[in-house]
Amino acid sequence: VQLQASGGGLVQPGGSLRLSCAASRSIFSTHTMTWFRQAPGKQREWVAVITTGGIISFLDSVKGRFTISRDSAKNTVTLQMNSLRPEDTAIYYCNARDRQSGVNYWGQGTQVTVSS
Repeated sequence: VQLQASGGGLVQPGGSLRLSCAASRSIFSTHTMTWFRQAPGKQREWVAVITTGGIISFLDSVKGRFTISRDSAKNTVTLQMNSLRPEDTAIYYCNARDRQSGVNYWGQGTQVTVSS
């Protein structure tokens, strides 16, 4: 499985960005999809997850601001980020985890910078 993340950039506080993760094949029925992020000097943390059954969870600090969705026809997972804060600045990574084998696949990361 190959994952291609896109959509990062520079945005002012309070602004919005949409990240996309395109998978090389249809995987949503077998893989949990997660967005992670890693800020400078910090450990990578999960931000949002959507399971094979469609169950969605968010990191507490992004609840109410971020949404995650998937488009099976396009093999794409989207992270919509609203009301962005400087503390959301990080490299964002798309992850696919095989539900049976536990094998992880990672996208290349996309930089999100929230600054005035």
